[in-house]
Amino acid sequence: MNDAIIEAASVHKTLGAGAGQVEALRGIDLSLQRGELALLMGPSGSGKTTLLLVLGCMLTPTSGSVTICGQPTKDVDKEGLAKLRREHIGFVFQSYHLFPTLTAAQNVQLALDIRGERGRAAVKKSREALAMVGLQNKVHSLPQQLSGGEQQRVAIARAIVANPSAVLADEPTAALDGENGQAIMKILKSIAQERSRAIMVVTHDPRVVPFADRIIHIEDGRLVDANESEYKHLPKVTALKM
Repeated sequence: MNDAIIEAASVHKTLGAGAGQVEALRGIDLSLQRGELALLMGPSGSGKTTLLLVLGCMLTPTSGSVTICGQPTKDVDKEGLAKLRREHIGFVFQSYHLFPTLTAAQNVQLALDIRGERGRAAVKKSREALAMVGLQNKVHSLPQQLSGGEQQRVAIARAIVANPSAVLADEPTAALDGENGQAIMKILKSIAQERSRAIMVVTHDPRVVPFADRIIHIEDGRLVDANESEYKHLPKVTALKM
């Protein structure tokens, strides 16, 4: 059985045009496995976010191929890529992207609404997702009434409420203090291990390394051999029970 949720083969991505053209990705071969939390690390401008967006079908490769749950994305039109995203990918961003006039539950329900799921079933699913991230008592709270860590939990609940195959997170702990960042990573670790999803986290934060099943290093648009010697002293973190 192939446990790969997302596979990339010889992926190149060129951004811009003319004198401003940049080869952001240069021959990426990568697979994300069911049940793992992978960290994507590298210096600024190395291609981390570009790779995340290509894997999540937000950007199409200039060449090479991406496969989502066994389905090749090459030659799939925009509508087809949007369908793949809705069915298989959940995104978590550093800046939360919550609507300020909607409650926590309503923000989570938006992910179901775009999939055509509404009514009591959607309300129930949104509350269950919030409970999974420890916010069962915050369903009626507006974003301004929540701490940064709580807002990020709402964003995670929104990413997982439709039961995606993979969750892609771009610097989810960057705006948080150490305690809240650790709490967010424990939730993501649990989602990977206990819900059999693939999780990829783009990060600069060495404090989250103990949560990783795998560390992927990228420099100048290429994956490079990981030198993990600086991380070996850090203990691994097990998943929370959800």
